[in-house]
Amino acid sequence: MAAATSAETEVALQRLVTAYVITGLLFLVLPGTFLGVWNLVSISGRHSLEGLSQAWLQAHGHAQIFGWIGTFIIGIGYYSLSKMGGLMPFAVSRGWISWALWTCGITLRWSANVTEFAWEFLLPLSAALQLIAFLIFFATVSRHKPQTGSTERTKIETWMILVIASTSSFLLALLMNLGVTLVLARSSAHPEVPHWLDQRYLFLAAWGFPVLAVWGFNARWLPVFLGLRNPSSRGLMSALALCMAGVVCALCGQFRIATILLLVASAIAAFALNVFQRSVQPAKTLGVSPSFPLFVRVAWMWLLIAAALGIYAAYADAHGGIWGASRHALTVGFLATMVFAIGQRVLPAFCGMRLLYSKRLMFASMGLLNFGCLLRVASQIPAYEANVQAAWTILPVSAVTELTAVSLFALNLGVTLILPPPWPAVAKPVAA
Repeated sequence: MAAATSAETEVALQRLVTAYVITGLLFLVLPGTFLGVWNLVSISGRHSLEGLSQAWLQAHGHAQIFGWIGTFIIGIGYYSLSKMGGLMPFAVSRGWISWALWTCGITLRWSANVTEFAWEFLLPLSAALQLIAFLIFFATVSRHKPQTGSTERTKIETWMILVIASTSSFLLALLMNLGVTLVLARSSAHPEVPHWLDQRYLFLAAWGFPVLAVWGFNARWLPVFLGLRNPSSRGLMSALALCMAGVVCALCGQFRIATILLLVASAIAAFALNVFQRSVQPAKTLGVSPSFPLFVRVAWMWLLIAAALGIYAAYADAHGGIWGASRHALTVGFLATMVFAIGQRVLPAFCGMRLLYSKRLMFASMGLLNFGCLLRVASQIPAYEANVQAAWTILPVSAVTELTAVSLFALNLGVTLILPPPWPAVAKPVAA
């Protein structure tokens, strides 16, 4: 009976994480990337940010960070932490409640920003729904206990400390989001976060939780998937401390100090994870594109570029071009490339021990994504800051290239999830 119950719970968890993955893909393609392309084409046509709704830009950013990456993180968290702490039947029901509230909250946020219909009510409601969904998730996974086979208290692993820090930053970002939307509803004529506040919030929303989550999962998975040496715990803890100090400085408006701290933190994290060092074991690329290890390393190069551009922006940005290039290098170059690489490696296994549909589509999506990101970062600064005409013509090309990459990524994962798995869904997947 116990074995049957565990098997049923495993299947239920796989269905749950599949729902989160599909929802995240929908947010990625539609309100995330498609709206971003629309915004960039509009900016390129005007050769200026003037006249474009800041609410639309913020809707795009929210859908990308929270609607896509946030949804993936919550879904993976429910699945992996539930398995690490023993299969918990109540995690499934709570997971579905979180999914419903989270999906509704993200959808309301996007629609309120774009249409401005009843936004004074819908914007705070969307923030409240997201916060409640996350609190249910947090209360559920925080009860997990590693299965060590011993009653002795075990030391928390470094990668878990990074994930815990990421989760705390996630919660702080959602609390700040709720507070900002309440203030906007009472005092603003449009659902637009003021630039000075949005600039601070973006550091928390980007560097605070998704970057730290990637560092944590990299510490857990890269020694296995890329055959790297075990990461340095001391180095990762130093990187964590510097990253959090940088985020705090940014929240206080000290952007020059913040960006320097974030660059140093990123370099230390890359060194601690041995990302750019030779593998000591063959990389595990069975079932995925052989280029998988290369793109993981390329993602880390983008992180260092994003941090360096952040310093440049703090000293020299005049029209938003350098800040925009830095954020794009971070969100698309680092975060999206990492999700395209690691996600297509682990998500099929989490969703019922499936095999990725196409290695070629995986390579094409990662290649086009990075090519589009390169075009965007290289052209955004001369276009925005110096009004170089040739650069303005490249920006729409970069947007369409990235949209194509995102579509291929979503197609590859979508077909993977639609096709039946090659063996029963209750089989034990890749170590989480």
